[in-house]
Amino acid sequence: MVTTRTPLIAGNWKMNLDHLQAVALVQKLFWALRDAQHEFESVDVTVFPPFTDLRSVQTLVDADKIPFGLGAQDLSVHASGAHTGDVSGAMLAKLACSQVIIGHSERRQDHGETDAVVAAKVQAALANGLVPVICVGETSEDLEKFGASAVPVAQLEQALEGVAAGTEIVVAYEPVWAIGSGQAATPEQAQQVCAALRAVIAEKIGDDAAAATRVLYGGSVKSTNIAAFMREPDIDGALVGGGSLKVDEFASIIRFQKHVGV
Repeated sequence: MVTTRTPLIAGNWKMNLDHLQAVALVQKLFWALRDAQHEFESVDVTVFPPFTDLRSVQTLVDADKIPFGLGAQDLSVHASGAHTGDVSGAMLAKLACSQVIIGHSERRQDHGETDAVVAAKVQAALANGLVPVICVGETSEDLEKFGASAVPVAQLEQALEGVAAGTEIVVAYEPVWAIGSGQAATPEQAQQVCAALRAVIAEKIGDDAAAATRVLYGGSVKSTNIAAFMREPDIDGALVGGGSLKVDEFASIIRFQKHVGV
């Protein structure tokens, strides 16, 4: 793998684990990786717990100096006020979150989030110093009708409207048909789309940003296929769902360097 971008392995826990289970998972994951601390110099790890777990995980990570980043799974477009159930970017920043997932297909599908809402959430994240992890991806119907790249490219173009040149973002390509299906895209398919997404970044926020932005693949990522994805030049890590809830599996994914020889 030839790249100057530090790979990012991100664990999206979705609606799983209470705060006690979350603390136990982070502790066990850290212990599973404790004999390879030097690897954290060459890969970043971020966990994205449910809102109810964030404070507990933050306290643990800070107290034990665990080298994991902390992110949130969503945020509100609103800064504050009468928005029952919403969580603002300012609240997340106070909990030392560094990143926030925006536009995940489950938010788009379950909560009717449009591209306009996703773009507004990107702006809300940036206004509070959070790095948006912008999720894009096509359904099986999109794939058949438009091909693999068209829908993710259009989603990213709209998400980056109004984003200043050089802004730090992360992009996660997650083909909807692959999420939780056990059937991942091939590395070649993922690379084709990720390269197209990097071209959008260059067009919207500049060549330097495109060179620096980490583009992740997500969708049935496993320890048995992560190395093949990481060999592709435009794939800089993974957004892992179910696999991030299994300590040994997630640790193996984080240690992908052993399989790609970097």
